[in-house]
Amino acid sequence: MEKPVNTQTSAVSAVQSPRRYDSTRRRAAAAARRTRILDAARECFVSKGYAATTIASIAAVADVAPDTVYTLVGRKAEVFAELIELALSGTDHPVPGAQRDYAVRMRAAPTAREKLTIYADAITGLQGRLAPLFLVLRDAAAADDELRALWESITARRARNMRLLAADLATTGELRDDLTLDEAADVIWTMNSSEYYAMLVLDRGWPVARFRDWLIDSWCRLLLG
Repeated sequence: MEKPVNTQTSAVSAVQSPRRYDSTRRRAAAAARRTRILDAARECFVSKGYAATTIASIAAVADVAPDTVYTLVGRKAEVFAELIELALSGTDHPVPGAQRDYAVRMRAAPTAREKLTIYADAITGLQGRLAPLFLVLRDAAAADDELRALWESITARRARNMRLLAADLATTGELRDDLTLDEAADVIWTMNSSEYYAMLVLDRGWPVARFRDWLIDSWCRLLLG
């Protein structure tokens, strides 16, 4: 015997399915616009500097309305901060330093040289994304309180992370006896900076692979017994 059709359920399903589809499509469209905005913002900040970049100019390059920039990302300082965090994480969303893939692999590596090799690889890729933005941040921080706070926050975060890295190296028993953990952390902190990368790769034209090998060799010579 043929079962009767539940017309009420069918009607609800007919209404709900398009709504679910439309919602998914709207979220995807918003995510695509957000990515376009961030790409445009990076282009503007790097080419014009922070002060000369406006929300209107970002919107023009992204081909969206200025209000869309505010809605999907935020004010100019928030847009810039988001770009910094994405450059640090290397993904489409911010990731805390200890949870990044390379940090997990470093902690698992058995020798100090392996840890430093993983880190040099990561820093070389990271600074390729970060250095142009970080130099803009350094220059803008002198005249903008919000960016000065961002600069100081990231600088302090880097210092804390390098202290953790030095402590992890010490667990291998291979760290030089005449170095304190703070001194080892400071050596790494200096050489993993955007300024150091920019001087050798962007200014002096070192190939990225050469820079990576230089970091590995230098850190092993300076830090390991």
